[in-house]
Amino acid sequence: MAHKMANSTLQRQVVALLIFLCMRDAVCETLQYSISEEMEIGSFVGNIANDLGLDNRKLGIRKARITSEGSAQYFQLNIHSGDVVIEERIDREMLCGQIVPCLLYFEFRLENPVHFYRAEVQIQDINDNPPIFLKKRLVLKIHELSPPRTPFILESAQDSDIGVNSVQNYTISPNEYFRLDVHSGSDGSKYAELVLEKQLDREEQHEINVVLTAIDGGLPPKSGTADIKILVLDANDNFPQFSQLVYKVGLKENSAQNSWVCKVTATDKDQGSYGEITYSFNQVSEKVVKLFKLNQSTGEITVQGSIDFEETRIHEINIQATDGGGLSAHSKVIVEILDINDNSPELIITSIVSPIPEDSLPGTVVAVLNAKDRDSKENGKIICSIEGITPFSLKSSFKNYYSLVTEIPLDREKVSEYNITIIAMDCGSPSLTSQETVRVQVSDVNDNPPLFSQNSYTIYVNENNNPSLLVGTLNAVDIDYEQNAKITYSLLPDEVGEISVASYVSINPANGNMYALQSLDYEKIRDFRTVVRATDGGSPSLSSNATLQFQIIDENDNPPIILYPVQDGASLSSDLVPRSALADYLVTKVVAVDGDSGQNAWLSYQLQKSTDPSLFNIVEHNGEIRTSRPITERDNMKQKLVIFVRDNGKPSFSTTTILNVLLVDGFSEPYLQFSDLHSEEGKDSKLTVYLVIALVFISFIFLVSMVVFIVFKIIKTRRSQEKYASATGNFYDDSNMPKNLIDVNGTGTLSQSYRYEVCLTTESGGSEFKFLRPLLPNFPPRNETVEANLGINPHSQTLCNPVDQEDPTTEVRRGVSRLRVE
Repeated sequence: MAHKMANSTLQRQVVALLIFLCMRDAVCETLQYSISEEMEIGSFVGNIANDLGLDNRKLGIRKARITSEGSAQYFQLNIHSGDVVIEERIDREMLCGQIVPCLLYFEFRLENPVHFYRAEVQIQDINDNPPIFLKKRLVLKIHELSPPRTPFILESAQDSDIGVNSVQNYTISPNEYFRLDVHSGSDGSKYAELVLEKQLDREEQHEINVVLTAIDGGLPPKSGTADIKILVLDANDNFPQFSQLVYKVGLKENSAQNSWVCKVTATDKDQGSYGEITYSFNQVSEKVVKLFKLNQSTGEITVQGSIDFEETRIHEINIQATDGGGLSAHSKVIVEILDINDNSPELIITSIVSPIPEDSLPGTVVAVLNAKDRDSKENGKIICSIEGITPFSLKSSFKNYYSLVTEIPLDREKVSEYNITIIAMDCGSPSLTSQETVRVQVSDVNDNPPLFSQNSYTIYVNENNNPSLLVGTLNAVDIDYEQNAKITYSLLPDEVGEISVASYVSINPANGNMYALQSLDYEKIRDFRTVVRATDGGSPSLSSNATLQFQIIDENDNPPIILYPVQDGASLSSDLVPRSALADYLVTKVVAVDGDSGQNAWLSYQLQKSTDPSLFNIVEHNGEIRTSRPITERDNMKQKLVIFVRDNGKPSFSTTTILNVLLVDGFSEPYLQFSDLHSEEGKDSKLTVYLVIALVFISFIFLVSMVVFIVFKIIKTRRSQEKYASATGNFYDDSNMPKNLIDVNGTGTLSQSYRYEVCLTTESGGSEFKFLRPLLPNFPPRNETVEANLGINPHSQTLCNPVDQEDPTTEVRRGVSRLRVE
């Protein structure tokens, strides 16, 4: 315990982190502390008051307290000093097991005002647990014929501690047969292998005892032990031995049946079935078999037939002693032996290679078999064959030994396992047969790449999607096995414009789920392409690609924007209409656009409100405003139209604008500005005054122009063009022309080209100019309007000359003219 306290004192760290202001009256902050496990109750964790910059004297007033998560309260607050101390014993292994890091949480609360502080305490591991073996005594059985350098994996020790305090090494007690190798697993854990260094011999030593020790990395280290009992299994490595090679006995003729002749004795040093001896005649004649009887267990030979010395004086009887493993010894007894075919062939599989890789070449040896028959001569000759049709064949290597080899290439994906039946038949008459089944498994080779169901996919995604939205799943199939069939998905580097595709979408490498990483905007990007690669886990790995085409589906997220008429806070857009206009007279055209596409951009126009509803109408699909009837003298000169534009989306968006129409007797009448038709009443008198003043001013300008024209004509200066302009009316240069005139037509699609025109009408008696400013693709904000002047008769003939500009490719063609009346 003293060592634990010292270690805890050295390891104790107090770290205060991250104090964030989360709200106005409540503060959410996080503190971090670090202590060792198994510290005594009352041990210091940290001074939370100092860490938060609080006054210790106010802790009691503000009702400071801490609460731990869960039922157990591991920490306590000293309200006088601000110290946090340990309230209950903390065992890291009981709390977290092998989880790293091991964290405990508590909450520090204050009132007046209310503050919340969250703290986490990291519990550091100490070396308080030794390694232990689940079994204190291990039994390991090893065949005495196991070759040197054969490894035997041993049971690993368990240690509740983590990191360096867990098991770091294994040792074994000194012995002459084995050494110990220590390896690291994929998770960093250690395990031991017992490696045979010296050939075992059960007859010399049938049991070996060693002690296995597991050692952790603590200071000082702890250890645990287990006793290993190694049992040496017997192998049939000893042949039977007769007590003598030749037995000579004298036998009187006419000996009675069951008369005792002799007893042959053989011994075997092996144990168990390997040490059991079986006696038999070996290569004896049929006459000997009729005359003599051999006890297979005891080796006693007795008479069972009629012995006629005159017929045969000497009988040589060969005796075979065979142990349980098939090893045999021979001796000779002077007696005659008859052999009969009473033994079936035996098939022994001496070695087998399973599983065998599917890419093994034809002729690869899979198994070696030994066929034998205890009979002799023809009775002991064996012929082996394979039952049925298989990709394997038998090749005779030498007498009674056969090799099972591959005949054609294997394919695990078609057949993963073969049960091969081998039949052995001797040449006796009648022949005897036996069979043995060899089970051969075919191991996988990474010879098949992952395959997608199709080469390309199209994924449709609605715009304005949520980030991290699952947009689709790709699935590739690999018909290989296990790791060779484990597929990892990835996106190949690609760009949309100058932005990486990886910033738009990602793919889960494990399951092929495709996610959108950001909200997509159809108006910025309508489609993009990328390539997905599926790679298997083989070595070397194989892969295949599939093309992904992402189509962004438009949503109605843009309201219509009215380009004409537009208005700002200073003036309203106005158009002039002659009182001589008949029904279906084109007053002007409302031009609007929508940033969406398809039916979301189909616009419809409505006349929502007007001064005289019977006078004007608007074409629903192109926005043309026309007269519904001829204009009469009774119609009010000032007409206010409220235009309503709506798209075809679901739900639809709409916008409105106001158009002022001035009914005039002719285009020689003065241009009247007004900013608000809501206050028409009471202004007629003022308008009359304005018209009179304008008429006088225009007349004066006309007279001055005529004088200037005559003077310029006399002196014949280079300013002849200005003379002509002065003679026909006021000629305005670019600096005098309004800069806010636009030329638009179509159904709401803007051109990205620029067009400037200067037009001179042929119908008007005065000079009429039309200046068309560039059509820009930038839309004005909804609450902004464009300053506009009164419009002229769209039916008047104009001579227009484009100035160094390409013809717009969109539908925006028809110009809205502006007129200054001199």
